[in-house]
Amino acid sequence: MGIVVDVFLPLALAFIMFALGLGLTGNDFLRVIRQPRDFLVGAFLQIIFLPIIAFILVKIWPIAPELAIGVMIIAAAPGGVTSNLLTSFAKGDVALSISLTAIISLLCVITIPFIVLTSVTLLTESNITQDISLISMARDMFIIVTVPVILGMLFRRFASGISLKFEPIAKKISTLLFVLVLLGAIAAERENVVSYFAQAGLITLVLNVVMMIVAYFVAQSFASGTKQKKSITIECGLQNGTLAIFVATSIFGGGMYVIPAATYSLIMFATSLIFVYLFRKTV
Repeated sequence: MGIVVDVFLPLALAFIMFALGLGLTGNDFLRVIRQPRDFLVGAFLQIIFLPIIAFILVKIWPIAPELAIGVMIIAAAPGGVTSNLLTSFAKGDVALSISLTAIISLLCVITIPFIVLTSVTLLTESNITQDISLISMARDMFIIVTVPVILGMLFRRFASGISLKFEPIAKKISTLLFVLVLLGAIAAERENVVSYFAQAGLITLVLNVVMMIVAYFVAQSFASGTKQKKSITIECGLQNGTLAIFVATSIFGGGMYVIPAATYSLIMFATSLIFVYLFRKTV
């Protein structure tokens, strides 16, 4: 697993974030200033409410501490890049989805270290936090997440012709890399995978479904329209599984910590596709 964790996983995540950057322009950030309401609703649900729901679940659920931390890691992750595609399928506000994915991905340099360290402190009795540096975690997140997004945006800005042609290819490569990372995480725990999935599968399913339902009704009350409601719901249901797996392996060495990210990543596509099917025709 050494070369996979130390080389392939960081490079895969960096490329996925680079591909995200290729699809971004300044308007994706200016839109938040011009129309802050929908963004703030989505950001509040994903950055604050999702980890709170996850924390409540792991506190009341009979689950191993390692799996509980893993659940908090996937809950802290920003929206996955495929949320933009599924929002398009659902006839939602794709521009809002892109803005949420981009900005929350950049903010995760701060939010993930904070949520993970707080979760470890509250959910375990060990001294593991002594071996985790908030600054080094934020630094690693900045290098792997923020820098590739900025490079992708710069490439889009100064080589727009090439980037527009390469972007569709980059998205396909990103999808392939995500699948490989997910399969690699499962294969690494193949001896215990059935047991781990039995323990983590149901809680991640409940987390995903509850969060999408909550997001739907909160957005129904506070978002500006149906398209925005769809975007926020999908964004809150689809997390960046690759990033969660990277955090679990780089900080905790993988093992049980990775399993919730793997189970959630499998579940979230099924639930999101069901949502798209049910609500695609609503206007």
